[in-house]
Amino acid sequence: MLARVFRVEGTRLERSERSQIAQTIIYVALIIFALISIIPIVHVVSVSFSTPNAVARSGLMLVPQEFTLDSYKFALKGGAVQRAFMVTVFITVVGTALSLLTTTMAAYALSRDTLPGRNVLMIFIIIPMVFSAGIIPGYMLVRDLGLINSVWSMILPAMINSFYLILMRNFFETIPSSLVESARIDGAGELTILFRIMIPLALPAMMTIGLFYSIAYWNEFFRGVFYITDPQNWPLQVLVRNVVVQADLNELGMSNRDLYGSQTVNQLTIRAATIVITMAPFAILYPFLQRFFIKGIVLGAEKG
Repeated sequence: MLARVFRVEGTRLERSERSQIAQTIIYVALIIFALISIIPIVHVVSVSFSTPNAVARSGLMLVPQEFTLDSYKFALKGGAVQRAFMVTVFITVVGTALSLLTTTMAAYALSRDTLPGRNVLMIFIIIPMVFSAGIIPGYMLVRDLGLINSVWSMILPAMINSFYLILMRNFFETIPSSLVESARIDGAGELTILFRIMIPLALPAMMTIGLFYSIAYWNEFFRGVFYITDPQNWPLQVLVRNVVVQADLNELGMSNRDLYGSQTVNQLTIRAATIVITMAPFAILYPFLQRFFIKGIVLGAEKG
């Protein structure tokens, strides 16, 4: 009997040791992956605040050296960055508002058992999640609608995301139907029920989905490349791509000769500053919005 007890205890100790070893390996791997992700960002930020001579001497830079803001002054000098920033802010704010409105209204309608043909409509919503029409049909549609070179070409085609629509529908289905029936008995119409009862209850879900929508609009790139040929209407991501990938400072309203004789900036530091300007807003807001990312992972998982 005593030998059996020792064997059981020994087995438990072995399992505990294996568990600790596995946990240690996981933590080490996570730290390595975090460093791989963070170090390039820190390097770009440091380069943007440093002089070219310091960058040339240091190679990999994790702390700014010979601190200067001249790269940001040069990047903002021509006005192109400000213009692209305002375009991106417009499509982010207006696009997120329209997407939330249309997604919420459609999700509420699809969550009602009394909607005729609800299952058929859900099939048509799910199909685009699996099969895409492709780039050329999408371009032809935008062209025929007269939206080429319009900021609306980056908003309207992406206004409703099928996945977020299904998440919102699942959330509405978790709300007790007795609330809706009580409101109907009191004479409330569907719009009153939606805006006075359902939306206040769904605010946490709407905040989460709105965050995902806003990030997608802020990072809008492909539609800007396909549908926008006028540099005046470029979103920020397209401008950054031309500055970083093609090293074309003319897009910022300056030429390479503007850099001649300058000891505080060069193409590398200006490109780094442009990248930082692009990623700074959400990098600053992320610590305050992190809980909505966590909610988004499990949103709609309870049902549907």
